[in-house]
Amino acid sequence: MSTLEQLFDQAGRRAADNQLTYAGAFSPAEAFELLQLDPAVRLVDVRTRAELDWVGRPAIDGAQYAHIEWIRYPGSVPNAEFIEQLRQVATPDTTVIFLCRSAARSKLAAVAAQKQGFAKAYDLLEGFEGDKDANGHRKTMGGWCFRGLPWIGA
Repeated sequence: MSTLEQLFDQAGRRAADNQLTYAGAFSPAEAFELLQLDPAVRLVDVRTRAELDWVGRPAIDGAQYAHIEWIRYPGSVPNAEFIEQLRQVATPDTTVIFLCRSAARSKLAAVAAQKQGFAKAYDLLEGFEGDKDANGHRKTMGGWCFRGLPWIGA
């Protein structure tokens, strides 16, 4: 098991190595470990409600988990209230890890949060389902589910 300092150092190195404009990025396992070590950390799932209903979500209970759509469903329009909704579940001093399907929207959410004063905004690498494999399937080569972390199916 890693320490908080080791986890944050690794995420910060990824920020420096990849010239990220937000605090950093955690692997799924690192994010899960961080959530276990620090009850103040928030995992913010930015997928649509439909994705949660049809695919599932991380099995993180209580105040550590929040769902805030980055893109509204139906309609695929940006959620204009995203930052306002984020402020309802976290303060600018809260460590926030953003999660989406394959780590695209979560990066955008981390950038937006950082610009609005959330200095501890992080991305979760690989996302919940990971990238598609050669057959077009997810959950087979990366992501929260593939890494064997706890999740609740649809």
